[in-house]
Amino acid sequence: MAGHSKWANIKHRKAAQDKKRAKVFTRAIKEITIAARDGGGELDTNPSLRLAVQNAKGANMPKDTIERAIKKGVGGEGANLVEITFEGYASNGIAVFVEATTDNNNRTVASVRSIFNKYGGNLGTNGSLGFLFERKGIFTLKKESIEVEDLEEVEMELIDYGLEELTEVDQDIIIQTSFDEYGKMQAILDEKKWVVNNSELQRVPVDTTTLDLESAQKVMKLIDKMEEDDDVNAVYHNLEITEELINSI
Repeated sequence: MAGHSKWANIKHRKAAQDKKRAKVFTRAIKEITIAARDGGGELDTNPSLRLAVQNAKGANMPKDTIERAIKKGVGGEGANLVEITFEGYASNGIAVFVEATTDNNNRTVASVRSIFNKYGGNLGTNGSLGFLFERKGIFTLKKESIEVEDLEEVEMELIDYGLEELTEVDQDIIIQTSFDEYGKMQAILDEKKWVVNNSELQRVPVDTTTLDLESAQKVMKLIDKMEEDDDVNAVYHNLEITEELINSI
């Protein structure tokens, strides 16, 4: 996939997340609750919880909200939460991969299927899209927290820790690693004390498909509606995000 397309996708996702701050909080609370439920409420001994809390702080979640989510997980209130995925196609054969967390599987399945059907797509079987996406570690760093001014120097420092690509997006530095090097990169960024606003494993499309503006807008309606669902955490797709499309939405 062309580098321009990849970073346009990431920039678009970031802008969408900024607009949907309440949704970001909902997702972060679920992540914290599940991490605390599965590994305990201590940050020092629970790496998953430490990462979830870091992401919540990066989204400016209040401290008391984070603490309530941890207590909820430790107290067993999140026992019914499960993480599930869906795979399907939007119109014009655009692949769509959905990650969700739910306490009612039937409700979430029905909602996701309804959105696919209503907006010209169809829900497929799990495993059908695996070859179209790669798991990648994506770290969003606060640029001003990095003392090194030359990005080439940053690249040289991080290449031994799994850096694949690095780019500037607004006031952020976005770093990509392979799935296998995710933990190594997390460790070195912690060591350097660079401010990481968000870090997560994303599904990056191996290649993208370009559509005319009208067709692309139709696909984006499906994706936007899917992202609005309370149970949905993330929606990945292989639509080429062009500047024309970004400007139109």
